[in-house]
Amino acid sequence: MDTTGTLDEALERLHGSGPERLGRLTNHAPMAVEALAARGQAHAVHRWLDLYAHKLEEFPSRVEPVTDDGWLSALGDPRRVADWIGYFEREVAERPWREVLTRWWPRLLPGVYGGSTHPVIRVGHAVRTLLSDEITEPRLAELAHGLGYWAARHRPVAAPAPLPGAGSAAAALDTVPSIAVQEGGFPARLDRVRALPVWASAVTEPSDVYRHLAELVRAATHRYATHGHGEETMLVHAATAPNAVLRALPALPPALWPSSLQAAWTASAAVTAMYAPATPVAYTPPGTVTPEEVLERALAHGDEHVIKLTDTALDVGDGPALAAALRSMELSTPWG
Repeated sequence: MDTTGTLDEALERLHGSGPERLGRLTNHAPMAVEALAARGQAHAVHRWLDLYAHKLEEFPSRVEPVTDDGWLSALGDPRRVADWIGYFEREVAERPWREVLTRWWPRLLPGVYGGSTHPVIRVGHAVRTLLSDEITEPRLAELAHGLGYWAARHRPVAAPAPLPGAGSAAAALDTVPSIAVQEGGFPARLDRVRALPVWASAVTEPSDVYRHLAELVRAATHRYATHGHGEETMLVHAATAPNAVLRALPALPPALWPSSLQAAWTASAAVTAMYAPATPVAYTPPGTVTPEEVLERALAHGDEHVIKLTDTALDVGDGPALAAALRSMELSTPWG
């Protein structure tokens, strides 16, 4: 993890901005700079942020404070995002951050789809930082911003009808049926997801939960190489959303792990149903590359989703995952 103070400087710089822009598009900068710092690229954080700065909007206005007694009425109200962030800032100032996360995780998990899964991804990045050796005020504030964004964009959906699944995560993703009309934004498409395959529903032992969730992240990352052309940006989240949940597991009590696995699966499968192409394509990476080279290429490319998928691919750590990261660079428009 970054020990130079650069990440803290970047987070302080970003906390004057809102979690979204143009009404709904997510501010990806906190996630991207955390990924860069975690991967030893702290020297590039401010330069990258300078290039991203035109996408930042001012922090939104507050409406009224969220309270312990009245929080439910504010849940899922994006107009209250500043109120929610303020609430969680107070929470992490008064209580251990793990206690706050444990209290709110089961409340927020049913709304994991909100904000196109970006809030849980932001929380996953924040938790990874806090699980490192150094806990600072900017890093605690980043957790508050992530949780507040999640609460404001909380979006539960009706449980999809169960379909026959498969033994492995990769095979289960292959059985996900596409929605009938793959048009419109994330919320409209999500409403069309009516049925999904069942996978790992009986897994309860913590070690098995962790293993299955890691398998899902690996399968979704690998799958991007052959299916990312269906939607080069949104299909990234089929891998990064479950990886955010995986990163949070060590900070949560094991009793919350099985429901976390199922939420991660349904989120990944739903994104697959909403955006995956009808036909995969074969993909062969252009030569052998090291993880360090893939990271350098992602930084040179600059796109925030490329950086985040590369970060997840480096967690997976094998050749097919690195190939998926390279594929994202081919499909996405580079900066400059």
